[in-house]
Amino acid sequence: MDILVLQHIRCEPPAAYGEALAARGHILHPVEVDEGEPLPDWREYGAIVAMGGPMGAYDEADHPWLVEEKRLIRDAVQAGLPYFGACLGVQLLAAALGARVYPGPAPEVGLLEVQLTEAGRRDPVASILPASFTTLQWHGDTFDLPEGAVSLFSSPAYPNQGFRYGEVAYGVQFHLEVDAALADEWSRVPAYREAADRVLGPGGLDGLLDGVRANADRMLPHARTLIDAWLDRAIEFGRV
Repeated sequence: MDILVLQHIRCEPPAAYGEALAARGHILHPVEVDEGEPLPDWREYGAIVAMGGPMGAYDEADHPWLVEEKRLIRDAVQAGLPYFGACLGVQLLAAALGARVYPGPAPEVGLLEVQLTEAGRRDPVASILPASFTTLQWHGDTFDLPEGAVSLFSSPAYPNQGFRYGEVAYGVQFHLEVDAALADEWSRVPAYREAADRVLGPGGLDGLLDGVRANADRMLPHARTLIDAWLDRAIEFGRV
């Protein structure tokens, strides 16, 4: 099928998620929303994957295209189109469904553990992952759960780490899809570097990149497993 990919900065592609989808024969259609590329009609696609970016989901004043993008996400998800969002992608899903997105108490940056919630342990997609697993965190915003959403993942610093809405709309705050080369690209984005320096201190960013390299063999298979489970869920409900 054709999958619409919403990108918000060039260095945040679907990465391992996209590789897994392409390996199953699906065609990815990236739209660089932050570069002014027009949003297409979501009805022409079988699913949506939305990735991260340095802006906030609430930054309509600086990024007016967010208004139309959130409307697209709301309409597609409420119509039952499968959706998978990572980082900003989950925040946009929350905002599109009427929940608040806002700066968290402090940036969460580093290789950190995320846990399945009780509902996550029962969810057919989330439960494919271990009860606790290592993720790459690199964000400063958080979100409230939309009405009717089911919390799937949590961490001590940020309790809302991912949720399901309906049967086939999923979002995660953390990153499993990033390898060391891509993380190195992120380290050159001023907003990302600032957050990392603030949390990790001098030299901390180099240590983080070393950690991504050391943990890639665990995180990347989790990314492929998770996106495969989401796609299987979409197929089960006849959306693909």
